[in-house]
Amino acid sequence: MATAKTGKRVTVRSAEELGRVLGLSVADTAEMEFRSDLTVSLVKIIEAGSLTHAEIAKRAGTSRTRVTAIANGNTQGVSTDVLIRVLAATGHRAEVRVKKSAA
Repeated sequence: MATAKTGKRVTVRSAEELGRVLGLSVADTAEMEFRSDLTVSLVKIIEAGSLTHAEIAKRAGTSRTRVTAIANGNTQGVSTDVLIRVLAATGHRAEVRVKKSAA
């Protein structure tokens, strides 16, 4: 990844490092990491499942286009609420685990 200030490539090994490089707050970094983990799980669930995107969309109260975007890992403009509704529509639910940050 190239930084905007220097144009140099930077390699990061964690979401925390990425947030720091991008100049994000701790809270924004935590949200980015949470949404990324949720999206990765949703992509796998949708791909492995037997429901069509249209069926998931109907159950989640959203559009098929949005479910397809999520299945492709594109969640820009998709709220966390919608991601959770799509997860529930597939017959899954998230568990919350809280841990102390390394930083």
